[in-house]
Amino acid sequence: MRKSNIVIALFLGLTVFSACSSLNSMIKLAGGQQVDIVPNPLELHGDSVKFDMAVELPAKMLPEKYMYNMTSYYKYGESEVEVGTMVFDAADFPDSKTTTSSKTETFAFAYDPAMDQGNLEVIGTAVDEKGENKSTPRVPVARGLITTSKLVEGVYYPAFADPGYNDKEELTPTNVNMYFDRGSSVLKRSETRSEKGKEFTAFIADKNVTKTVTITGTHSPEGLETVNSKLSENRAKAIETYYKAQMRRYDYKDMADSIEFILKPVVEDWSEFKDSLDVYEGISDDQKSEILKIVNGAGTFEDKEKALQKLDSYSAIFKDIYPGLRAARTEVLTVIDKKSNAEISVLAKKTAEGDSTAADSLSIGELLFAATLTPDLAEKEAIYLAATKMEGNWQSHNNLGAVYLQMAIEGTDVNANVEKALTQLEIAANKKNAAEVQANMATAYELQGNTAQAYDAAVAALSNNPGQHASGINGVKGTLEIMKGDYESATASLGSADETAQVAFNKGLALLLSKDFENAETGFGTAIELDAEYAKAYYAAAIAAARQGNAADVLSNLKTAVEKDPELKEKALADLEFYTFAAQVTEALN
Repeated sequence: MRKSNIVIALFLGLTVFSACSSLNSMIKLAGGQQVDIVPNPLELHGDSVKFDMAVELPAKMLPEKYMYNMTSYYKYGESEVEVGTMVFDAADFPDSKTTTSSKTETFAFAYDPAMDQGNLEVIGTAVDEKGENKSTPRVPVARGLITTSKLVEGVYYPAFADPGYNDKEELTPTNVNMYFDRGSSVLKRSETRSEKGKEFTAFIADKNVTKTVTITGTHSPEGLETVNSKLSENRAKAIETYYKAQMRRYDYKDMADSIEFILKPVVEDWSEFKDSLDVYEGISDDQKSEILKIVNGAGTFEDKEKALQKLDSYSAIFKDIYPGLRAARTEVLTVIDKKSNAEISVLAKKTAEGDSTAADSLSIGELLFAATLTPDLAEKEAIYLAATKMEGNWQSHNNLGAVYLQMAIEGTDVNANVEKALTQLEIAANKKNAAEVQANMATAYELQGNTAQAYDAAVAALSNNPGQHASGINGVKGTLEIMKGDYESATASLGSADETAQVAFNKGLALLLSKDFENAETGFGTAIELDAEYAKAYYAAAIAAARQGNAADVLSNLKTAVEKDPELKEKALADLEFYTFAAQVTEALN
């Protein structure tokens, strides 16, 4: 019994020794492993750091039933984050006794600003089938973190809704139809003395500022009307004569010379007849079809009229439709009377101060327009606040929100103004979720650092008929796409944006991060053309030069960048983008 126990103990001791020996052997062979990290240094894109880790283990390092785990950590200061583990299972590498064992996997970890200075380190752990393990020392495999994507400039776009009023000259039409007896171009007293005639005369008497008077003379199709080829023209002239006589009566003086009279006689044209027939209910649809077959068919105007006379329906159309075609239709385009901008501004200021009389003197459109006449944001705020109380339409709330955004963009109580903007925008959205509202939501969320919500709002705005706002919204969307790490989309969006210095810079940055270095330099050059003091553009141009190995341009651009913004010196000296040129950069900047 004692002998048996001794044998078992000896067997177990040999087994443990064998396992321990294998683990030690694996750790020893791990000294020959190869670990490649791409990119190296690591790079931030979007809100995470992603890299590929390729590991090659020496032959004989993976005994049967053993595993080898490669765990990576990103260490920064006194903190670290475990990134992930690559597992080598001997069962997956049956030839590991004679060949190397290779594997590549992609890993990523969420970015935190505190991580800007740090290193990627790995630990290898050999594991036997019972779970016993032994680890290698932790070793660095990638030096530091490049955060060039954080150079993205915030591009914001406060979208103001159209007030529905402007100070441009606008015309309004006044239409009057005068009818004539069959075959006659004499304007009847019954027409001028009728209610419409009196209204027309009163309109002329008001001396409205008139641009054009267009008079269209027409005739009905029957012979007595068509035999006189000048009938339509003479009917138009009759109205012109009447109009000018009234102008003399009401002493237009020099105003008459500025009015253009346009006479448009309509001769042997079936268009108006067909329009009248379409709505006429005095005959059947079959009879209408019979008439249209003749009108649309072959033959002269006179031949068609004679054919119509043979139809059973002719007496009805002669009685009910033809008289309406013996007319002169007049359209007068007059200038809409508007208040002066100065008057609107004064009334708007009084309205904002609570003067109800002034408020009653302004339309909501005029009040909203008044806000566009002042550059002062506080005055705009007061006017839009008054507009929200006057009528509370979506434009009032949207534009008030846009003012708060502009205040935040200029650095005034950023958080408070963004919150006030969102309150107004939510009210506006409940009334009408217009493109302008969604665009402003995008800017508000961007100012709060909420990239995902900002992007969704920008996309929604662009899909909602943004009109003149599209280019401004694209500037916001392209900026957010850089923040998301989608550089191809960012380049397209920014290419459709208003070209400001910031937009040009961001487009250059998107191209740089896409490794299109030459076009990136062009983008930074455009930013510098638009703003010669744009220090960050020179700095980014130096990065583009560094990635192409152009030492001279690296140094010249960095010198200019630091001259324009001395705070960039410390960043440049620590930036791993310039690691290859570290000594030259240090010498040039010190």
